[in-house]
Amino acid sequence: MNLLQGINPVTRILGLLLLTTPLMFTIDWVSATVVLAITVLMVPVCGLSYGRFFKRALPILIVAPLAGIPMALYGQAGGETYVEWGLVHVTELSLSLAWAVILRVLAIALPVVLLSADVDPTDLGDGLAQVLRLPERFVIGTVAALRMLTLLQDDLDAMRRSRRARGIADQGRIRYWFSLSFGLLVMSLRRAGKLATAMEARGFGGPRTRTWARESKLRSRDWAVMAVCVGIAAGALALAWATGDLRPVWAVR
Repeated sequence: MNLLQGINPVTRILGLLLLTTPLMFTIDWVSATVVLAITVLMVPVCGLSYGRFFKRALPILIVAPLAGIPMALYGQAGGETYVEWGLVHVTELSLSLAWAVILRVLAIALPVVLLSADVDPTDLGDGLAQVLRLPERFVIGTVAALRMLTLLQDDLDAMRRSRRARGIADQGRIRYWFSLSFGLLVMSLRRAGKLATAMEARGFGGPRTRTWARESKLRSRDWAVMAVCVGIAAGALALAWATGDLRPVWAVR
């Protein structure tokens, strides 16, 4: 089951903006928890398994706790003091704010992981050009770049196998990964040059307006998805306000 199947990729972008932008103006654990809970609950009905979702979100889950460290050490003081040393002032309030910041980062980043899964670059390009009316050169360049990203892993695997076949895979780790990175950079530059030449030969750099093979527009399902995103954000903030935990960012020193 995938409720996002057939949804315009532009809808996913606009939905993310409508859902996450209001969360940037407040630091509280209630609204962030609501958005996180709904995001996790929606994973199975959005075409992802929990294993695949958390694998894609693993870097975010690792980095998010780091966002709360400065707030815990140097954030607004209040309540019981746990540690006080120089500029470091860890209190009950600073720890609460640090936890809220961590949840806020997850509440903003994890919906991106969910809604950006399985987006076709060509469909995204059609939507950016026809719905958002972005410049054609920018759109075509973006689609080409996304297509090329999928080849990086294949190039890396091929280079690792070739080095193993030549017997140079057991050298020092730093030197090994440096040589792989340099080789990958050279291959990427060569492919980019060939792609630019091919696109120019096909008229992608000309001033004339191009036609599109497929029509891209927002339908009723797309508007429904955006309405749900607005409703989730508004409901989360309303619940935080009702519980008295709503804390605007300008109220935090």
